[in-house]
Amino acid sequence: MARTVAALHILVKHEAKAQELLKQLDKGANFQTLAKKHSTCPSGKKGGSLGEFRKGDMVGPFDKAVFTGPILKPIGPVKTKFGYHLIKVLYRT
Repeated sequence: MARTVAALHILVKHEAKAQELLKQLDKGANFQTLAKKHSTCPSGKKGGSLGEFRKGDMVGPFDKAVFTGPILKPIGPVKTKFGYHLIKVLYRT
């Protein structure tokens, strides 16, 4: 069972915006470029990078998504109290 994960994410206020960005990612858009342009999280400036973190460090739905979702494929939108996240898991250890 993985205990740490490294991920990128894009945080937006509205599900419709998250869906629109997901379509762009499906067509080959660069995740980090979209994060810099659209994410409302401070991590957006770093291409959405959250670095490495441990299980339980993030809010429940986000935590579950990064530890159970596919690696290197966009996951989402995942709804939390902060808004809607698109997540890209880089690796789990």
